Amino acid sequence: MKICIFEDKKYDQLYPLTYLRGVFELKCGHTLLVEKIKRKLKAEAYCYFIREELAPCLRNKVKDEAVNDMAGLEEDVLFINGRWLAANKDDLSLNGAEEVGFKGDDIVYIRAKKETIAKYLKDDFNGLLKSLKENMENKEVKLTLIDYPWDLVNNNPEAIEEDFELLPQKGIFGSFAEQATVYGDKDNVYVAKGAEIHPFVVLDTKHGPIIIDEGAEIHPFSRIEGPSCIGKDSLVLGAKIREGTAIGPVCRVGGEVEESIMHAYSSKYHDGFLGHAYVCEWVNIGALGTNSDLKNDYSNVQVYNKGELVDTGSPKVGCFIGDHSKTSIGTLLNTGTNVGIMSNVVGSGSVSPKFIPSFTWFLNDRAFKGHGLRLMIETAKTVVSRRGRKLTEEDVKLLEHTHAITKEERMKLIKKGRKK
Repeated sequence: MKICIFEDKKYDQLYPLTYLRGVFELKCGHTLLVEKIKRKLKAEAYCYFIREELAPCLRNKVKDEAVNDMAGLEEDVLFINGRWLAANKDDLSLNGAEEVGFKGDDIVYIRAKKETIAKYLKDDFNGLLKSLKENMENKEVKLTLIDYPWDLVNNNPEAIEEDFELLPQKGIFGSFAEQATVYGDKDNVYVAKGAEIHPFVVLDTKHGPIIIDEGAEIHPFSRIEGPSCIGKDSLVLGAKIREGTAIGPVCRVGGEVEESIMHAYSSKYHDGFLGHAYVCEWVNIGALGTNSDLKNDYSNVQVYNKGELVDTGSPKVGCFIGDHSKTSIGTLLNTGTNVGIMSNVVGSGSVSPKFIPSFTWFLNDRAFKGHGLRLMIETAKTVVSRRGRKLTEEDVKLLEHTHAITKEERMKLIKKGRKK
């Protein structure tokens, strides 16, 4: 049976994290959602259905796996919502009777035979799912779906623990200095071959496991508390990595980080605090940059989502920063701040607004258009080249598309002339 991983219409509830990637490419724990799905349900073949503007970039990543190809569905298929967390507690089998698993108004999965699929292949993909749901047995399920960005952060500690449990091996295989210490159970540590732990590093496993992946380097006077994970080729520079933190590959991290996710290729090199946050790729947080993750009255944090304030149901919510955005030295981000992609936030001594649209410069307590999309893209090309990567033609077209669809919200704040 083939597995088809798809986006539903709630991808925009995960902005700004999903402007440049599919929902199943988001990170929770040490792995992406798509990696968790593939690990839990091993199939002979996989395919994907995603927003058309993202398809060219996804094809560059998955190579031999089909993207948005209706002809590839002419066989038995298990359709999986890409927002599924695929937690260990979630029970879903690759094989079984035809059925639709739903949660609320969301399709979580559809298990269908090729004969049934063939009846509705004349429809587009969303029409196909709708027809299957209307003509097959429906079953309410309790599987875990990611609805909002803060769901990734809230599930992160448990996801790290599950990723550790499923490692093929545990132990210390890399370089571990004699003056470094595991404080707690040494069986709760994985230091991959090629990783390096410098002297005067503490790995505290008393409350959870720690993963240090290949090529990662932990510099002196760093303390990492489990559950936490450090991705491939990342540097931890005298930092305090608190529990529930997932650092992706090729990140540079200093200061204090707590219960946060850094996706990949981003830097928080200097002192400052990042808490209960999700930071996308190619982000740079300037020296002493700090976000709030708790209101003074301890009430639930609200976050701007699709133009409206949404109650997160939690008193601990930090910030969400889209790809290619930058903050200057001394930037203070408000509790529950949402920063779009390719924005530039300059510290002015006061707290930022809770919503900064994509491609916006925010300085002196006002929003501006900045130096324009062309120069922003040129800057991005320079940034990615510093890590041996290249901004492709498909990447540029996606940035241009995102610039167009975010124009209205950007101009609204610029015209307002002051922070919300």
